Amino acid sequence: MGSRVISSAKEFYNTLRSLQDQESNNPLIYEEDTQILKMNGNKIPVLNIYCGNQPVFISEKPVPKIYEPDDQPMTKTSNCANEGKARQGQSPLNEDTANEDTANEDDDDAEDDANSLPELGPQPLTIMEARQLLSWYTLSQNANVSAVDNNPALHPLWVRCDMSDPARTAWVGAETVCTGNKVSAVKLYSITCKGSTVDKKSLITLDVLKQEHKKRHPPSSTAIKGSARFSLFGPTVVENTTVESQSSVTVDFKWSHVESVLETPPLSSTATLNIRVAIGDMRSPMYEMYRELEFLQSLADGLRTGETEWMEPLESTSAVNLTKAFLEELQGTAKTLQEDAAKTAENSKPTTDMDTPIFNSFLERGDLDFVEQLWVRMRKSVTSYQDIGDCLKLVTEALRYGDIKPWIHRDSSSSLSKLILQSYHQQIDHVSLTGVTPVHMLLEMGLDKMRKDYINYLIGEELTTLNHLCYFLSTEVDPQEQVIRLRKLHHLLEVIMTCGTFLGLPYDRLFLLTQSCLQHYKTYPYDEEHEFKLQIKPALISHFYQKENPVLWRAEVSSGHGPHEVRTSVQLSDRPLVDHVIFEADPNETVNVDSEDPAFFTTMVCCSLVNFA
Repeated sequence: MGSRVISSAKEFYNTLRSLQDQESNNPLIYEEDTQILKMNGNKIPVLNIYCGNQPVFISEKPVPKIYEPDDQPMTKTSNCANEGKARQGQSPLNEDTANEDTANEDDDDAEDDANSLPELGPQPLTIMEARQLLSWYTLSQNANVSAVDNNPALHPLWVRCDMSDPARTAWVGAETVCTGNKVSAVKLYSITCKGSTVDKKSLITLDVLKQEHKKRHPPSSTAIKGSARFSLFGPTVVENTTVESQSSVTVDFKWSHVESVLETPPLSSTATLNIRVAIGDMRSPMYEMYRELEFLQSLADGLRTGETEWMEPLESTSAVNLTKAFLEELQGTAKTLQEDAAKTAENSKPTTDMDTPIFNSFLERGDLDFVEQLWVRMRKSVTSYQDIGDCLKLVTEALRYGDIKPWIHRDSSSSLSKLILQSYHQQIDHVSLTGVTPVHMLLEMGLDKMRKDYINYLIGEELTTLNHLCYFLSTEVDPQEQVIRLRKLHHLLEVIMTCGTFLGLPYDRLFLLTQSCLQHYKTYPYDEEHEFKLQIKPALISHFYQKENPVLWRAEVSSGHGPHEVRTSVQLSDRPLVDHVIFEADPNETVNVDSEDPAFFTTMVCCSLVNFA
């Protein structure tokens, strides 16, 4: 019997070891009814605290397949649909005696059923199956078991459980403890969960938490720490309707000397903002610049793919008529160029309810030159390649015949700016405004203008220097890459504006955040899902969280030191931290929907240390 167990442990070890050595993260099927994956621990919220970003093994049941590729018969795990048809007097899909018409009807029904079935998520194992896997894992790491070689340490193993046991266990896990290169112990974890409740008296107390810790560990000095997460910015509720947002700002607190469950983090806590911003939010003071960037992106996409999706024009007047009027205004005006630029900038100011003093003061420039003013008109009105060509033809002819002597910025780099410089000396190169040339010229105009907009704000607010912006402002790369870098710069500004406008963070925090964002985007690709981190003092945002309820609150009792430290924790959250089990409402609890008391799910993590003698 013992040799059979050791053999199973060695076989399980070899399976995990081969998966650990593989570069790919493809799931591996073990003994038909168990699937093992390799992933980073931070991908699963409930494990993130204990695993962080290190790789772990996740063991679960394979997701049942409803249909095989190429319309093959249903797999063994999905016979319920055929059985249902049999009960209704119908033939299964693969019934040999079915006639052709019936088969076609069944195929249609099968397709409808497949479309209506919900996508299955991760599937848990029973607690007995989970304990078997952990037993093999532990034995395979114990060098004192004679039949087991001195094996290298494995990644931690975590197993999904179906919560069918009395303790309602959702996860069990095992993690090796090493002394030098030798595995000297294993930590065994158990995660149990309870459904939501608004009754704070039914929540676990700190005394009970300490007692749970002492059950598994001999009396020793213990420490109790607290942590909490609050949501500062995200979806909002307007007239009982949730307005979704892909942007969010949360703050994580950590502190020592917890005195009560759900206590508010003290001002002595360490606080870290987690900032994720998706561009295009209508609540953002940069929404108008986002629309401008989207038009720029549509031009770049058109050059890349050959097809352009034109945006709805913001002006009722045609692009050609707007350009004619602009040129006539330049020809007929007697005012100075500076006054004309200021007037045009004021007339072209976007009319939006989202304007804020910051937006007006820093993102709307009053020194738009001729090319920039032309861009403003064209991006609001062009709806075809023909529009672009006709507008630029009017401008180049006016330059060629000396009808206008427009002013431009000295560092303008677009093709049209170069023609204007040539017009000062009555030596204009011939430009064939056919094919994609007009689109290239308009794209350059937009890139030039928007780069100056971003510089104006970042330099004006002293958040960075031109040296730090060189990567984002380079015109040496192709236009497609220039648009990508400009999009990065826009995302950076959305992050800064969210923290400056909505959170009111002071200059020193915004400066550090700007440097962090710039450094990140010099290395990594554009990603609106990326979460930027920023440490702050709790006092800066105390008015946001001190009267609010946390989305996550945690107390942790710990003892021991270094790798042998053991922890027992309880987490209270506004939503389940486990995604593979459906929580049913407590039938003994009546929830008042109008109550302001929050409902919390309880998740408890217990740890045991098994030393190898």
